[in-house]
Amino acid sequence: MDVVFAALAHATRRRILDLLREAPGAGVGAIALQFDVSRIAILKHLAVLEEAGLIVSQKDGRTRRLYFNAAPIRMIYDRWTDDYSGYWAGEIARLKYLAEARAEAAEKNTKRGKGK
Repeated sequence: MDVVFAALAHATRRRILDLLREAPGAGVGAIALQFDVSRIAILKHLAVLEEAGLIVSQKDGRTRRLYFNAAPIRMIYDRWTDDYSGYWAGEIARLKYLAEARAEAAEKNTKRGKGK
């Protein structure tokens, strides 16, 4: 999980993932043209993304086709939402109960004040 967070921590790598989401199967050269850094720098970013499992590559002749793999992000999302959704659902239900109880008490006080 840490390797995925580390890969996502850099803006260039996030932009690469956006590009691959928009254009699945883009080649390394096409990706490199979108940045004002060297092709070597892009290759290093791609290596980090591939190590994190965020991209997969496929050789197509002399071209290396790249594809975005959302599975690691989904696993992180599922892990965090599963762990915390129950807690927050309970807190929201508790807040709703308290708000309704206060509204009911205020309504009773208002009715008592009018009855005097």
